[in-house]
Amino acid sequence: MPPPRPPRRPPRSHSGRPARTSGGSGLLGRGGPGTVPLCRALSKLGVCSRKEAERWVAAGRVAVDGVVARDAEQPVHPERAAITVDGQAVGAATPRLVLLYKPRGVVTTRDDPRGRPTVYGLLPAALGWLVPVGRLDFATSGLLLLTNDTRLADALTDPRHGVEREYVVLVRGEVDEAAVARLQAGVVDRGETLAADDVRVDKRSGKESRLRLVLREGKNREVRRLCAAVGHPVQRLLRVRYGAFSLEGMEPGQWRELPLEAGWASVRLNRPAR
Repeated sequence: MPPPRPPRRPPRSHSGRPARTSGGSGLLGRGGPGTVPLCRALSKLGVCSRKEAERWVAAGRVAVDGVVARDAEQPVHPERAAITVDGQAVGAATPRLVLLYKPRGVVTTRDDPRGRPTVYGLLPAALGWLVPVGRLDFATSGLLLLTNDTRLADALTDPRHGVEREYVVLVRGEVDEAAVARLQAGVVDRGETLAADDVRVDKRSGKESRLRLVLREGKNREVRRLCAAVGHPVQRLLRVRYGAFSLEGMEPGQWRELPLEAGWASVRLNRPAR
C-alpha cells in the first residue's frame, strides 16, 4: 500500500508568504456573487477573447486595482474592479447602449483570426469598450445591441426575462400550415428544444417563402437550425427588432446611441408576471 501523499502547500509569492487571490474567502477563494474570472471579464467587456486575455495576463499586461494580475482565473467584479491593460483603463466611464445595423459579411467579435471585418470597425473608438448583447453570425444582418453595462447585457439575454427578438427570414420552399405549427410547437435539434413564440407567413411560393419569427431566447443559430429542422433552410436572415428597439429609418452600417434606461425598460416590459 503506497504511503499517503503529503498535504499540498498553498502557492507562495515571491516574498515567500502565502499568495492571496482577490474576491473570495481564504487563500484560494474563487470569488462571490457577481464575480467572474478575469479572462471572462475582459471578454465580456469586449476587450479581447478569453484565450487572448490569458496570454495578456501571462505577459503581465493586465492589472486589477493597481496590482499586476498573475492568474487569468482570478475572480473580479467587472463593474467594480479597476482593470487596466498596458496601463489603460478598461471600460468606458459613461454607461452606454448602442444600436448597430449590422451588415452581412461582418463578424460579431473584436478580432477575427481570418481577417474578416468586425462590427467594431463600424463604430468610433470614442465609444470605448462595448460588449455585444448576443451575437449575429457572419451571414446574418440586422439589429445588434452593444453596451458596456454587463448587467444589462446579461438581463437582455437571460431567457427568464423573455425579451423578444423578431426576424424576417427568407427560406427555401413553400412553408405550409403544418410547418408553421411545427415551428411554434418546437423541434429537438442536438438535444435542444427550439421553438418560435410567433410565426407569420408574409408570402410563399413553390420556390421560397418569407416569414416573420419572434423568439424569446438566443440559442446558437436558433433560427437557422429551427427552419432547417422543418425542411426549409434559411437563405436570408435579418433581425429587425430586439425588445422595444427596431431598425426603423436605419441603413446597414449605421448606428445610434440609446438611453441606458430604455434597455432596462425592455427587460421589465418582457419579464413574466410573478
